[in-house]
Parts: sequence; structure tokens; C-alpha cells
Amino acid sequence: MSRTTLDRVLAAGPVLHRGRDGDYRALAWAGGEPHRVRRELVGPAWEPPRRGVRALACLAHVTDLQLADVCSPVRFEFFHRFETDPRMRALVPMHRPQEALTAHAVDALVRTLNGLRGAPRSGEPLQVVVTTGDAIDNAQWNELELFLAVLRGGVVSPGAGLTAYDGVQASGWPHDLFWRPDDDGGLHHERFGFPARPGLLEAAFATFTAEGLRVPWLGCHGNHEALIQGVGVPTPALSAVLGAGRKPVDVDPALALDDALALFTHSSEVFTTATSRPVTPVADRRFIDRRSFVAAHLADPGTPAGHGFTEDNLREGTAFYAWDGVPGVRVVCVDTTRVTGGADGAVDAAQARWLEERLREVSSSAPGPDGTRVATGNADRLVVLLSHHGSSTLTRPAGGDGAGGAALGAAELLALLHRWPNVVLWLNGHTHVSEVRAWPHPDEPGRGLWEVATCAVVDWPGQARLVEVLANGDGTLSLVCTMVDHGSPARPPAAADPAAREPAALASLHRELAANVPWAGLGAGLAGTPADRNVELVLRAPF
Repeated sequence: MSRTTLDRVLAAGPVLHRGRDGDYRALAWAGGEPHRVRRELVGPAWEPPRRGVRALACLAHVTDLQLADVCSPVRFEFFHRFETDPRMRALVPMHRPQEALTAHAVDALVRTLNGLRGAPRSGEPLQVVVTTGDAIDNAQWNELELFLAVLRGGVVSPGAGLTAYDGVQASGWPHDLFWRPDDDGGLHHERFGFPARPGLLEAAFATFTAEGLRVPWLGCHGNHEALIQGVGVPTPALSAVLGAGRKPVDVDPALALDDALALFTHSSEVFTTATSRPVTPVADRRFIDRRSFVAAHLADPGTPAGHGFTEDNLREGTAFYAWDGVPGVRVVCVDTTRVTGGADGAVDAAQARWLEERLREVSSSAPGPDGTRVATGNADRLVVLLSHHGSSTLTRPAGGDGAGGAALGAAELLALLHRWPNVVLWLNGHTHVSEVRAWPHPDEPGRGLWEVATCAVVDWPGQARLVEVLANGDGTLSLVCTMVDHGSPARPPAAADPAAREPAALASLHRELAANVPWAGLGAGLAGTPADRNVELVLRAPF
């Protein structure tokens, strides 16, 4: 049986290499973290019952894999030249030292979830894995194919169509901005102690056999599925750059950067007019839209059919759905991505009306015009809401949304959810931070819901989150959350060891590199606090 962070956690280990601006550390296993009980919605007097607890559901939450075509002509890694320029603050970083190894990290996490023989508290088997967007990085078809291939299992080509690395970490690439594993580590070695790993890029792009997820999984549409680097609208001019055999490596010095974010959001091709260099073209490098994203899920042979998405989504060009595959629980996925550009999200008015109807279908009573509740004749079910963006990144845009009314930001969405007490859990990602928030009902003491964001697979600490839904037999529910590390070794083999080329070793190195990224590693707070990780979240049972 795979271990969880109840048994052991990964922490900073010994310093392996010292750099001018920071040290490169190994990771090491430390003692586990017990569940912490959070009582904000029931009051401090609540105590866990000793008997009568019944398991209702068991799921795993995985988010922000960001599987990338790391050699794409329309990834703008050279923006790192401007890391100290305040005009470019919203557009950097655009490269991670570990990103060529992400497919191996995802496979390792899949193997770990497959190895679970029962949830930690209830012993119940895992019923479904829910994803909450940004499975890919740059709105590209070849990235989406890679994501589906890893989850499907079988022989995988992690280069997203390339068999040899042809990107910014290669020897001889312009600008010493990136970790160069085949050299001495480059500037990253001097500044941050990153090691030399000769042969790593070759190993990273070698085919390997993925195990494939053995339980049903659900998809979700995120901003990186729709937008360039999760921000910019794909334009026809940029599509031509994507299909060509040249990659821009610098910014035109005449380009004004005072409004760089707006330029990148709506006219990102202006950053492709300066120096470029030849790269290997890939036949399946093309941008996707929401409809093709849904179509790819519908065509995948895995379960459930469409991974939540439906033929209605395909016909209407939408990416929201309700799924009733867990008895007594409805999973509702909303699409918070603004395809008009920008990293933040919103829920359009038409989708909000659809959401109300889906909640009414699983509620025995509905709020009436005067605030009283009216019987619907429907049977009650608990609701788990999925979205890519959470409350901190749902911002209401000015004016209408083109869908029959004003879009909903966080405050408006929470007000809608509080009208339906059977909504008990809201799972999301986007921030790459594990965070748990209680949302008490503003007018009904003791009522409310829990919002749970989970860290990204692509960044440190690269975990999944198990969620058990338990009926306590005393009028309360517990949402028992447990973080899961993938089961690769804490420390990868040395570069000269032949085992260093094995998929598990590459997954281990991915995690070690991620832990040492200066802006997103061990000290960045992405793992959250202990109160955001292994927690028991208690709330009043809605019915």
C-alpha cells in the first residue's frame, strides 16, 4: 500500500551544492503529519464521535500538472531577462528547471494513487480522481495528447512530439538564464548551486511506459488550456509562429514594455519579431479551443465516458457539467476560464443559471422569492464543486459578459452557493498553493461550506490530496483531507548511475529540482501550513 503524509513527509535535507544566492539541497523523509480538526463551521466544542461514522465518498484531487511542450516556439522563456523589471512582473517566470521531467512526475503520482488500497480514515477504495484544470501549459494540441497518453497508460513520448530536446536548457542556447544540465549547470549553478546532470535531457525525452490511471477521472478546463502561458489569447499571427521552425529568443529593443501585460494578453505576436533561431518543427503543434479540448476528452477511451464532458458541451462549445457517478454525491464542474485573456477567472451569467438548475435537481427544497424554502420534490444529494480558479482569483469583470448578464466573481458565486446547503465542498487549484478556507453562511449560524485548493503537480511539493466524505452520525459531516507524495525516492541516484535514467529516478529529480527553485521551492509556502494539508473539516450535515 502506498504511504501518505500521515506516515512521513518530505523536508529539506543536507546542502548538496552552495551557490552565490542560495544553496541546493537534497530532500529527506521526516515524521508524518496527523490530521488537524478544523471546527470553524461547528464551533470549538465539537468532538469526533467514537462510533457510528459512515463513509459516503472517497476521491483524489489533482491539479495544475502543466505538461508542456518545453521546446515550443511560442513559449517566452527569454522573458527571464526581465525578472527584475517591474513592467514584466506579471509575465515572469515562464520556465522551470524541472519542466522537461513533468511527465515522469505525473506517472509517479498516478502509480501512487493506483497503489492505494484504502483511504486512511475509512479504508474505502478510491472512487474517482478529479482534476481542476491546467493539465497542460500552453493551449497546444500536442500537450493535450501527452496529458491523455500519460493518464491512459502505455508507451509515452514525453517530448510532446519531439524525440530530442531542442529548447532553452540545451548547450549553446542564447542567454545564460536557464539551468544547463549538460554543461556545468550554467548560471543556475553559480547562483543557486544547481548541479551538472550530463545526459539528463536525452533521458527526459526517451520514451517510457506509463502505468495509466486505474480509476475513473474527471477533467476540467483551466486558463492554460485556453491561453498562451495561461494569459495571452492565441492569435492567427502567433499560430503561424507556432507552426514555423523558428523560436524567438529576444525582445525587439524598440518595443515599449510599459503596458507589457496588455500587449501579451491580446497581441503576443509582437514579442516574436526580434532575433530567433531554428528549431525542429512538430506536426501536432497547433492551438486548441474549448471545443477541441472537450472533443479530445470525449474521444479518450478511459472512464467515465468523456471524463465528465458531454456531447452537449461539444455541440454548445462549453466546458461545464454535472456528474453523478458516486452514489449520494453530485460532482459539478464549472468553467471559470476567460477565453478573452488574462489569468484570473469568472463565472458567466448563463453558466450561473445552469449551475442553479443543477443544484435544484439534487435539493429537496429551493430558496423562494421571499427567502423561504419551497419543496422541489427532488431527492437530496451532497454536492462537490470543481473549478480551476478559487475565491482569491475569481474577479468580476466590469460590464456584461456577453451571456445575458454580469459575470460572477468570488463574492457572487459564494452567495449563490450559500443558497444551496447541500454544497459542502469546493475544490480548485490555479494558485499552486495548498490552502483551506471555511465559508460560513452569512445569515445561518452553523451552515457553510469548505473551499479546498491543492498544490500543483508541476511545482513543489507536487502532491495529490485524498478527500474522504464521512457522515459522523451526530448531525455533522467530516471532509478528511490527506496529502499524498508520489512514491519515488526522496533523493535521485547520482548522475553517473545508470539508474538515474529510470522513470522513477527522473520523477524524484523533478521533485528535488522543484524544491530548489528560488521563487517556488521549499521556502515559497506552496505546501501551505499544517492547517491546509492533513485536516478534518467539519460542518453541519445539510439534510
